[in-house]
Amino acid sequence: MRVAVLADVHANAPALRAVLDELDSDPVDAIVAAGDLVSGPLNAEVLDLLSSRSEPVHWVRGNGESDALEADPGRTDASSTQDSAIWTAASLDERWRDELRSWPISLCLDDVRFCHGTPRDEHEIITRATPDEILAEALSEVTESLVVGGHTHQQMVRRVDDRITYVNAGSVGFPYEDAPGAYWLIVADGHPELRRTSYDVEAALREMRTAGFTGLDELVDGSLVNPADPAWVTAFFEHTAGRGEDPGEQRPRPV
Repeated sequence: MRVAVLADVHANAPALRAVLDELDSDPVDAIVAAGDLVSGPLNAEVLDLLSSRSEPVHWVRGNGESDALEADPGRTDASSTQDSAIWTAASLDERWRDELRSWPISLCLDDVRFCHGTPRDEHEIITRATPDEILAEALSEVTESLVVGGHTHQQMVRRVDDRITYVNAGSVGFPYEDAPGAYWLIVADGHPELRRTSYDVEAALREMRTAGFTGLDELVDGSLVNPADPAWVTAFFEHTAGRGEDPGEQRPRPV
């Protein structure tokens, strides 16, 4: 079985379209939408693109969806992070809000465990530098041999206690990698294959700006416009998780 894993789109519809175009020429048996599909400029567009696919789509709730469901669309005195959740909540009709509520934070498909952060918590931060013992503890209840998540916008493959392989699919919408692009994953018969799809980033930014999303500049800085050093980003998220020193100026938008 071949499964495409698309995580952290963050409502970047042009990036998602580029990946879906690639899947049209390289078909898969199913798609796992692994959380944080929303929380960005073109929320309804992204959800409609995925829901219209001919392949079965299996939905996983990320922190972006959870935050949007908790947000008050009418609130105006909010921080920038809350603004994103409020924008997302206001951009979705009740049908989609009901759909988001129904999504699990973890699911199993073809003997692979899919999640957003970890199977126990969509907000949990796992990075390339997370200590082995912390990663092993986070996956201690998992019975599958392969776990695929997202959340920190960086692809990685890590072996845990010779028992489990943990893979981050990367971010379709706003990756923290060496180069812009849409980063995603194919799991083929239980084996992960990291993918990157190029697209016209400048045209994508023009399209996203038409939505009026006030947090777009913050979202793209450090990712698509001026890519931050990936090692710095890893250190930033480890510090955010309380596991490392503050690496200095914060450029990436919190995930």
